[in-house]
Amino acid sequence: MREFSVPATATVAAEENLTDMVRANAERFGNAVSFRRRVDGTWVDVTARDFAAQVLAVAKGLIASGLRAGDRVGLMSKTRYEWTLLDFAIWHAGGVVVPIYETSAAEQVEWILSDSQAKAVFIETAEHKATLDTVVSELPELRSVFQIDGPGADAAGAIDELTALGAGVSDDDARARREEVGADDTATIVYTSGTTGRPKGCELTHYNLLSEVRSDVAAFPQLMQAGNSLLVFLPLAHILARAIALCGVYTRVTLGHTPDVRNLVEDLQSFRPTFVVAVPRVFEKVYNGAKQKAHAAGKGKIFDAAEATAVAYSQALDGGGAGLGLKVKHAVFSKLVYSKLQAALGGRCIAAVSGGAPLGARLAHFFRGVGVPVLEGYGLTETSAAACVNTETAFRVGTVGRPIAGTAVRIAEDGEILIKGDVVFRSYWNNPTATAEALEDGWFHSGDLGELDDDGFLRITGRKKEIIVTAGGKNVSPAVLEDRLRSHPLISQCMVVGDAQPFIGALITIDPEFFPAWKEQNGKPASASVADLIADETLLGTIQAAVDEANHAVSKAEAIKRFRVLPVDFTEAGGEMTPSLKLKRSVVATTYKQDIEAIYAK
Repeated sequence: MREFSVPATATVAAEENLTDMVRANAERFGNAVSFRRRVDGTWVDVTARDFAAQVLAVAKGLIASGLRAGDRVGLMSKTRYEWTLLDFAIWHAGGVVVPIYETSAAEQVEWILSDSQAKAVFIETAEHKATLDTVVSELPELRSVFQIDGPGADAAGAIDELTALGAGVSDDDARARREEVGADDTATIVYTSGTTGRPKGCELTHYNLLSEVRSDVAAFPQLMQAGNSLLVFLPLAHILARAIALCGVYTRVTLGHTPDVRNLVEDLQSFRPTFVVAVPRVFEKVYNGAKQKAHAAGKGKIFDAAEATAVAYSQALDGGGAGLGLKVKHAVFSKLVYSKLQAALGGRCIAAVSGGAPLGARLAHFFRGVGVPVLEGYGLTETSAAACVNTETAFRVGTVGRPIAGTAVRIAEDGEILIKGDVVFRSYWNNPTATAEALEDGWFHSGDLGELDDDGFLRITGRKKEIIVTAGGKNVSPAVLEDRLRSHPLISQCMVVGDAQPFIGALITIDPEFFPAWKEQNGKPASASVADLIADETLLGTIQAAVDEANHAVSKAEAIKRFRVLPVDFTEAGGEMTPSLKLKRSVVATTYKQDIEAIYAK
């Protein structure tokens, strides 16, 4: 058993709550630009004073609507300014925020609202209203439904509606409600997007989230400082995006929101953030997109050389520094290639934070070599987001960093990662059995497997429930192979299989964005679909080369022997992925049962 702990650098007082930062910013830095909102294609400033006034006005409306302290309020919306505004307004009124992914199906919406016994819910669109209407009869506790985008062109949206409704509530009464909330009160119930079974509601307190914020600020002093900017594009229903957004408000980083990642490059270039926060798939897309563009323009050899130089330069940083020759090559490619990649992130981005899934070591070296280090971290909803993170001063590629301040990490005898500290959740809502299974003597059993090195850096090696045991008794963690395969530009998703089978196999899907360029480069008809080329020797050869490369990371017994290319991608809409882009293995195994059987039929 190994253990590493980091003492807390800041405390949370019993009377504190998350709305204190809004009040403090308004009183001390009222003219500071807290947000920039996208209005008719233009970024419009919102000062700290304006934001606090809007939070107060909406909170008064919620109080007037009958919301009581401790009442749960659902929030179902894309990432947008109003999401953060409502988050703070619900807290100001003494409520508990229950996030719902805006892509959730009616059954998921019904479960979350009924299990949390929500008294009110915010929805964003008419489509959300239609979804809610199909299950509202099953929600006897639900009293109020507010629609962020008004139901008609002339109808007031939720913000205006509540502002008008709360006009008769005094500021003093609203502030008194806010001050009733203490650090130990529940701030939010976040339902895990679970890859199996019904989601469990993680009960996070104001203490948990304030501890997370202060530890993150201590970890990222250069990023989390007033005047910097952050564009939030991950779903705010995901704890990672929400925790970082809270850090931004706390430190007076200017926040922007964008709901549509299809316009992400344009939004990054117009907003020009100081740093970004994303899941690994976003960094894979940035890398693959740049590589595809270079090869399509006949500059593939230059890009490939620049990529190799970036990786070598980053690796050299861990081994005493680059030599003169490598420094010269790096300087040349900085002007020719790296500056363009930096421009794609807005031109001012000095670093990025990644979480939610493992980031491959090669990608980490590539981005650090390019000049935008991706600071990979690790955490779960149950740990209020990050429990460990790489920082600018303590960075080890291939790991998820050291524990954040106030947190301890222990590796159990079976390799499971256990976490203890101020950020660990209180309980699963209405589920004492699951709580007792997950929490033991204050230690949270993560379900993930890992290793701690002598300096306290944590390396994730797999997930306990995902371990594959072959017919020969070999234990195989699929994550290592899957991470390597997904880093190939032609591969979108993959799932390693082989439980109780004689060897390891894989289901692989093709990246729809890179596929057209691959067809052009390999002389295939532009109209050909993946299904048309599923037995094409060139396509299979390309995938085989990626599989061979991934197999270098494991032993022969763990290597992929056969694979199957699928005609369609895994998606959230198709049911194979969670909203946080985790693979639902049981769904894939059921849906593609025949394909898995075909791997072992030969």
